Amino acid sequence: MAKLRRSKQVDEIEPYWADWDDEALLDLRLCDLGLKIKGTILEPRIEQIYLELASRNLRFRPHFWLSNEWFTPDGVPGVAIPFYLAHPRLARLERNQMLEIEGGTHNWCIKILRHEVGHAIDNAYRLRLRRERQKLFGRSSQKYPEFYAPKPYSKSFVLHLDSWYAQSHPDEDFAETFAVWLSPNTDWRGRYSGWPAIKKLEYMENLMHEIAGTSPVVTKKIQIDQLSKLRITLGEHYQRKRERYGRQYPNFYDRDLQRLFSSSPEYSNNKLASEFIRGIRKEVRAVVARWTGEYQYTIDQVLGEVTRRCKDLNLRLAIPEQLAKVDFTVLLTVQTMNYLHSGRHRIAL
Repeated sequence: MAKLRRSKQVDEIEPYWADWDDEALLDLRLCDLGLKIKGTILEPRIEQIYLELASRNLRFRPHFWLSNEWFTPDGVPGVAIPFYLAHPRLARLERNQMLEIEGGTHNWCIKILRHEVGHAIDNAYRLRLRRERQKLFGRSSQKYPEFYAPKPYSKSFVLHLDSWYAQSHPDEDFAETFAVWLSPNTDWRGRYSGWPAIKKLEYMENLMHEIAGTSPVVTKKIQIDQLSKLRITLGEHYQRKRERYGRQYPNFYDRDLQRLFSSSPEYSNNKLASEFIRGIRKEVRAVVARWTGEYQYTIDQVLGEVTRRCKDLNLRLAIPEQLAKVDFTVLLTVQTMNYLHSGRHRIAL
């Protein structure tokens, strides 16, 4: 159990590591964080989800626990929440390590919770076994892809989380559709009128009416990868996480880069493309992350590779900087869209 100290700013008990620097924190094991959901900002957010379920006369109350990431294990009627959301110091560490905090704002967190509860209710009532569910969404047994190439203009899927995530797998399609249906004050009938996706939402409406007032079939409160059982250090955790989000992009940018920049002698006095990219790196990374939903850390790795390749090819600006920035943002977005990751939904063994 983590030792506690009293905060100087507020009258509350803080973990002993709350004022440690990043280097010291990275040597700490996850199991030694001593965190619980109770008393954190997560508690009212979970309560909001419970109220939303109750407002639909759903008796299902998923259980929640802290782990190393967001996930809902296959067959488990509960949701794992990443540890860094349970304390602001760990949220800052997450941003320092990964450049952003997934679920770090109230609205973002609620959106992810609704999505994960979609998986959990699917498990709790064994809804994936229903033929109509399989017909509309596909079979859960379909293998998760290592990558998926979404179709941004497809009207066969709802839009809830970024990255057109409903398109990655039938189970994600179901969870995203549930999240849209559950969201209060959302006019999904008007929003998706004329879309093929409306059939999925109407099915969800009928399905939830059917199970309303009934108890879940699966009730065991299993906790996979519970934080208190994870004995790796925060440093090891982030090393693995960075590898997972940054290793998969291929480096075949030469053709596109040579179309945008030039190594021709006539541009030898112009700014180096590598220098130009470094100057716009932070801005472009944020824009592409916002439009694609991809991790900023992953995009940053691509930017690093592109910058090095521009330097190797001795590429320089051949057009005005403002136009080059627009064109480069498009280039980076296309590369990111082509290799979006899946895999947030974990399968329990």
